[in-house]
Amino acid sequence: MRVEPVPELVGHIAVPGDKSISHRAVLVGAISAGAVTVEGFGRSADTEATIAAVRALGVEVIEHDVDALTVLGVGLRGLRPPAEPIDCRNAGTLMRLLAGILAGQRGRFELRGDASLSARPMERIAEPLRRMGARVETTDGHAPIVVEGSGKPLAAISYELPVASSQVKSAILLAGLYAEDETTVVEPVPTRDHTERLLERAGARVRRRGRAVSIGPVRRLRPVAIEIPGDFSSAAPFLVAAAIVPGSRVTVHGVGLNPRRTGLLGVLERMGARIAIYNRRSIGGEPAGDVEVVSSELVGTTIDAEEVPTLVDELPLFALAACHARGESVVRGAGELRVKESDRIETVVDGLRRVGARIRATDDGFRVLGVPARLRGGVFEAHGDHRLAMLGAIAGVASREGIDVAGAEAVEVSFPGFYAILA
Repeated sequence: MRVEPVPELVGHIAVPGDKSISHRAVLVGAISAGAVTVEGFGRSADTEATIAAVRALGVEVIEHDVDALTVLGVGLRGLRPPAEPIDCRNAGTLMRLLAGILAGQRGRFELRGDASLSARPMERIAEPLRRMGARVETTDGHAPIVVEGSGKPLAAISYELPVASSQVKSAILLAGLYAEDETTVVEPVPTRDHTERLLERAGARVRRRGRAVSIGPVRRLRPVAIEIPGDFSSAAPFLVAAAIVPGSRVTVHGVGLNPRRTGLLGVLERMGARIAIYNRRSIGGEPAGDVEVVSSELVGTTIDAEEVPTLVDELPLFALAACHARGESVVRGAGELRVKESDRIETVVDGLRRVGARIRATDDGFRVLGVPARLRGGVFEAHGDHRLAMLGAIAGVASREGIDVAGAEAVEVSFPGFYAILA
């Protein structure tokens, strides 16, 4: 995909429903006691994998429109082992959260993924699920995963996460629905809480105390209507583009503003970006609003480990913003980037360096020496990573000569309409 530079970006847009919440809506809907309607579903290759997975487990999903579904829940213990392995494709959220649910079912379930997903660490969910009494086998710490449940109540545990991860936290909390007593997860730093919010709405007892979140066992999850706000991670490329392309003014409407997801806004403001939020409201129990970004001169900043979970998916875009800021920017404590769809430290650094950035990798992040001027341009390799494909495109509109994004089709994983909205 060739992306040419633009003099400015101006407009009002909306983005698809939040991918993280869309996964959870279908999974929680599948084990609810009745029909769950989902509005604002964020359709992508990843979330379609979740629909296919619950169908394989015996759940009927009625698709009314591209963003409207009804999931006919079969109850907490109503999932049935399919004859074939469940294909999670590239969806790490699906594999990890579904494993937590399957730990409470009866039968043998095998979860597989594509080459990228099969390279991501899965012992981080297997180990706590084993502590709860489930039989979980990984393949040298990776997918394929086999989960065998006895159908009997799991053991309640208190588990301290060694690495901040909303997916691991969610897997344990979902398994906690099937435990004999209260299950607790202690986080090193707070991560996104979409699972807790959704389970609470469905009638689960969720308690929060500092860095700990606990969930009690339930007899049933009540079916609820779920409305999903726009995905902040899908809005982020356009917000960063507006901040770095002179003369730009972009507003994204109806986007989720969960404070555990929107660390990028605080970082951009710290760098001098002009950001305004209008029409704050609740969408499906999540804070939301309309976000406007107007271009401005940026200065470098530092992101430390405690801030990383609030913008881990946006760190590649932060690197691009830092390239256009005056002075040095540093990211520390982001080693988790190395086990995403690609090694996002190496791929981001290599990709931006090839188009003119002064950036270098560290063990757990990167350093950028920014100049308030456009990058040169050239070829940007996406490495099969949807976040990298979007990064390359935004670098293209902000460049001097334009950028050819190699592997641009990777955006289909999370945001099929990305190029159309950018155009």
